[in-house]
Amino acid sequence: MKRPTRQREREYDRTRWGDESEGDEATDEDEIDLDNLDPDEVVRTADGELIHEETGIIIEEERIDPGPEWRAFNHSERQSKSRVGAPTTKTMHDKGLTTTIDWKDKDAYGRSISSEKRSQMHRLRKWQERIRTKDAGERNLQFALSEIDRMASALGVPRSVREVASVIYRRALNEDLIRGRSIEGVATATLYAACRKEGIPRSLEEIAEVSRVERKEIGRTYRYVSQELGLEMRPVDPKKYVPRFSSELDLSKEVQSKANEIIETTAEQGLLSGKSPTGFAAAAIYAASLLCNEKKTQREVADVAQVTEVTIRNRYQEQIEAMGIHA
Repeated sequence: MKRPTRQREREYDRTRWGDESEGDEATDEDEIDLDNLDPDEVVRTADGELIHEETGIIIEEERIDPGPEWRAFNHSERQSKSRVGAPTTKTMHDKGLTTTIDWKDKDAYGRSISSEKRSQMHRLRKWQERIRTKDAGERNLQFALSEIDRMASALGVPRSVREVASVIYRRALNEDLIRGRSIEGVATATLYAACRKEGIPRSLEEIAEVSRVERKEIGRTYRYVSQELGLEMRPVDPKKYVPRFSSELDLSKEVQSKANEIIETTAEQGLLSGKSPTGFAAAAIYAASLLCNEKKTQREVADVAQVTEVTIRNRYQEQIEAMGIHA
């Protein structure tokens, strides 16, 4: 396919308006074969024009600008001019598409409203909250997602974990895995699964502390949901617990590096198989604190890792023997 360049078009215009002396100079050499162009020689400028780099010929100059028609020079100005709301999210039962009535009892000019209007706004908020859920199914979903949000906030996990947990819960709901199980149990299990998927390790004990469900039920529900939905979960790496546990114990970077070294060496020898990653990490931190002269008691480490002192002692003995260290 051949397309006349801008120079060719200008010469055509000159010919059309009577300037034939310049128009006769146009030849087929002014045409460019678009099909045989080397893509590496075609560049797009900041203005949106498509240019042949070697000859400087403008191949395409008209481009639709998808941006807004207004300009903004700072964040507050951009926020005030924007005419769109927040992006959709899976963490809300309606994906954030419904409207909400602001809790501030003020008018459009920021002035306080009368007591009569405040009572009216209170009633409107109450009915607005009621009509956001049309049936019991949506109310249960709203409750489950609010539970996930509450527990995630208590655990201090990032927003991405809440999104993943909400997606897993919706999948479980669509597969009818909730039937016969408590909403809190499935919501907690999906949050635990999301933490593992996103590489933000939280033990079952930590999850159970912020949940209203017992640890045994969380583990049982997690295994069931994971198996039915085909969630591919890799074993948790004990090294991911080291920074958090060390920070809570106020240990130095040297201790963390030594603990990671102990975990790597002993895991290569197969000691990690069948062991709790939290207990394994806690024992490595305890051993590293002794080696680096920043001694912590087994009780202190056990409280942070939420394991027993017996677990730490057993893992500690196995690790120092594998490392060839004589206590």
